[in-house]
Amino acid sequence: MLFRDEKQRLGLLGLHCSHRGADLSFGRLEDGGLRCLYHGWLYDTGGRCLEQPGEPPESQYKEKIHHKAYPCQEAGNIIFTYMGPGDPPILPAYEILNVPEEHRFVCKVWSDCNYLQGNEGNIDPVHLSFLHSIFDENLAGAGRPTPYRTVRGSEASPNQLFGDNMAPTIDVEETDFGLRISTCRGVGQDKGYLRVSNFVMPNLSAVPGETQGAGYLSNWHVPIDDERHWKYMIVFSREAPLDKEKFRRRYAAEIDANYRPVRNPTNRYLQDRAEMKNKTFAGMGLFFAEHDLFATESMGPIRDRTQEHLGQTDKAIIAARRLLLKMIRNMQQDGEPLHVIRDPGANRFPHLVVLSEVIPQSMDWRSYWKTKVRE
Repeated sequence: MLFRDEKQRLGLLGLHCSHRGADLSFGRLEDGGLRCLYHGWLYDTGGRCLEQPGEPPESQYKEKIHHKAYPCQEAGNIIFTYMGPGDPPILPAYEILNVPEEHRFVCKVWSDCNYLQGNEGNIDPVHLSFLHSIFDENLAGAGRPTPYRTVRGSEASPNQLFGDNMAPTIDVEETDFGLRISTCRGVGQDKGYLRVSNFVMPNLSAVPGETQGAGYLSNWHVPIDDERHWKYMIVFSREAPLDKEKFRRRYAAEIDANYRPVRNPTNRYLQDRAEMKNKTFAGMGLFFAEHDLFATESMGPIRDRTQEHLGQTDKAIIAARRLLLKMIRNMQQDGEPLHVIRDPGANRFPHLVVLSEVIPQSMDWRSYWKTKVRE
């Protein structure tokens, strides 16, 4: 049960009252906390029981009640909580969370599959040439901010460059935050389309999005349970404010008031076979998030990986799974996983670089990201 008290302080409490289990989400916000409707027990944001009005005046029973509560922190228009043991680590100071509010747009969408399936879709470079392919270039630019419709160093759009070369060369590098994934597609005799994305431990990604080199898109996959999750989509530009009203209109057309996608398994993602002839490869409109949901949800709630047949183009998927298994073993041996930050001096990520750029073939595309590190 997430709430703000009368002083706008955040609290995240266990849903069921410690007294008799009534649902606290129906409670009253008053007297410095959240009051249960059933018998009036009052809790503050830290889970302390402040009042038990039905108990005798001299009773100290409330001092024995320690209701489940989790620490919260707000950043980048999102509320974060730590639900693990011990002291919470430091919230990573990602660029997406620290740019001015007018430079950032945040949305979320319900996903009917395991969180890892959703996140693996972000680190699969080859699917961009197929699932999201748009045959009509006028449609490809629809809704995209004008300054970002072409890739830096080129007159072509990402859609065109993905179509020109469907078999990129892929390089995967382990970092202190997860994995850096660089892909290069030859475009012409002397140039290459370089795309750098990142798998950020344990459940998010940083990839080129609508703002291209001026910023990036982060997809944060937050488990609800083993078979469902929320996908938070955060896009920003460091160069200019975003037209957030335009973003809202476009997202509202594809995601309902409960953050459920309009296209979903119950209506077969509204796939249009006529659209597939000359407009889009998938026949599922222009909203890439719903394309991704089709791919990851249609695998089933939890994909049986033993039935897969991974190839050379899946090296980022393979590397991410190996890294996660390695971190699980570390935790089983009482260690901490990668990218848990406890030193404030280490809470900076200038090397978390996201790129979408056409560069000369003479340049070393595997290390080109180093020229874009922001100090």
